[in-house]
Amino acid sequence: MWYDWISAKIGLNTLLFDKIVPSWASSLEIFGCAIIGYLLGSINSAIIVSGKLYGDDIRKYGSGNAGLTNMLRVFGKKAALFTLLGDMAKTALSVLLGAWLYMPSEGAYLAALFCVLGHIAPVYYKFKGGKGVLAAATAILLLDPIVSLLLIVTFALVVLLCRFVSMGSVIAAFLYPAYVYIIDKTFTGAPPRIFKLLFSVVVALMVIFMHRKNIERVYRGEENRFSFKSKPAKQAEESDDELGEDEFDEEEDEDEDRE
Repeated sequence: MWYDWISAKIGLNTLLFDKIVPSWASSLEIFGCAIIGYLLGSINSAIIVSGKLYGDDIRKYGSGNAGLTNMLRVFGKKAALFTLLGDMAKTALSVLLGAWLYMPSEGAYLAALFCVLGHIAPVYYKFKGGKGVLAAATAILLLDPIVSLLLIVTFALVVLLCRFVSMGSVIAAFLYPAYVYIIDKTFTGAPPRIFKLLFSVVVALMVIFMHRKNIERVYRGEENRFSFKSKPAKQAEESDDELGEDEFDEEEDEDEDRE
């Protein structure tokens, strides 16, 4: 550990130093994982991309969510791609820094958890962010690739069958803890470690909670279905405005002809 290096440099007995420092050093490292994960998670790519590229705030349109799906629906594929890359990068960095700062597995999971929390409630944007799906998906991909594959297949099947992205996210989140338990039990013969299972449960609850309004809309038959063919809402809105102006110009021309 880093405190071994310090003890050698200042000439302290390593055994004595080890008894004094680790209690607060470990706490500091745990806190560091949490705060780094949260601050990186609070960097919301959807808000940044919509502001820098379009001079607007994604939270004013569509579902009001600062996430990938809403970016795709409102601003289109280019905006969605930049959002995807940005959110994946911040999550990957959180996981890597967490693994480096504290015990690799525990630190990585802790930083990932707080990265998802930061994505949902970003300190830089008045705690109004996304729903945590992309951040959670990226973290799971890095931490547990086999479970990630199962979740991707589950998500894709649900979206293909009902065309509700929200329900794909909810059902995948609901099954996440079960997948973690089954995969670990199958491949290791033992239940998953407590921090791993706890991460899956907490992340699943956060994602499902953030989709509570979507669940209500699905129940009432008001949820929008997903389609790659649909035109981005912002472009459609601009097209309607242009069409309205053209119609107005045509009416003026007709009036002038009558006169």
